[in-house]
Amino acid sequence: MNCLKKYILSIIIILGLSKSYAQQTIQLSQYIFNGLVVNPAYAGYKEDWTVNLSSRLQWVGVDGAPKTGTLSVDGVTDPDTKNIGLGLLVTNDRLGPENNSAVYANYAYRIRLNNDDSQRLCFGVGVGAIVYTIDGSLFNTGSSTDPAISPYLQNKLAPDFRAGVYYYSPLFYLGASALNLIPNAYPDPVSIFIKEVRTYYLTTGFVIPVSSDVNWKPSVLYKEDFKGPSNISAASYFLFGDILWVGASYSTSISLWNKPNLQGDLNKNGALTGAVAVNITPQCRFGYSYDFGTGKLSGYQSASHEVSFSYSFKRAKGRILSPRFF
Repeated sequence: MNCLKKYILSIIIILGLSKSYAQQTIQLSQYIFNGLVVNPAYAGYKEDWTVNLSSRLQWVGVDGAPKTGTLSVDGVTDPDTKNIGLGLLVTNDRLGPENNSAVYANYAYRIRLNNDDSQRLCFGVGVGAIVYTIDGSLFNTGSSTDPAISPYLQNKLAPDFRAGVYYYSPLFYLGASALNLIPNAYPDPVSIFIKEVRTYYLTTGFVIPVSSDVNWKPSVLYKEDFKGPSNISAASYFLFGDILWVGASYSTSISLWNKPNLQGDLNKNGALTGAVAVNITPQCRFGYSYDFGTGKLSGYQSASHEVSFSYSFKRAKGRILSPRFF
């Protein structure tokens, strides 16, 4: 069984390192609790300075399985006008011998749309850098003299730029963003590193009060890079008494149009996720999610876990006029 797992993972890695295009942005099930990961215009949405931490362990038990971690800090600079949001995002994504680390400084200009300041239209940019690392010593090629893979560490530093727009009201949000806008900063025809491609996100969600103590929050995330499969994730969460979040989401690839460079018989089975989160205090939240794979690899995915934590530092001056469900 161990050998079979290693063989499957080796195929995944080789496909990822080949000249084929691939979606490369990090995968998180609980993105709804930290919009800065997919949209720089989200910076300052909660107004109070907020720290978000998340860790994702995918296919636990499979050697070299994906591991993802994020840290973000964001808030508004002026608690009175709330027109400028700033954010810092740090990510690390590991898959077998490959490790990608990135850091972004995010800026959002937030336009007030109504007198009670419950609606804002935000425009954001993120500037950062990605360090791509491949440890050739971790490959098991079956040949000690394979000239295609160096047995040493190989690094590549590349700049990155992202942009987005984000609209929100107390019970609705809509966002669009473009990530990895500098996809070929250092093109190298013989590089073993993945070729970067631009990735676009469209996100939306709303809140429906079910009763005085229960709110329903459905949301959708659509991801597209025009090279790999289009991906959509639909989530449904219930908030009980402003304390307990319980929900589920389903992610799958979809075919909206013909992509000539894409293999036609790709399996489109997705993943079902169950999640819970607890607002320990009005400023502190802890979340956990578990992924149930439904594809051909589901038999080898002993578990996929994700945990998240956030804490908002309450300001002595200024106040939030409407609840922050997103």
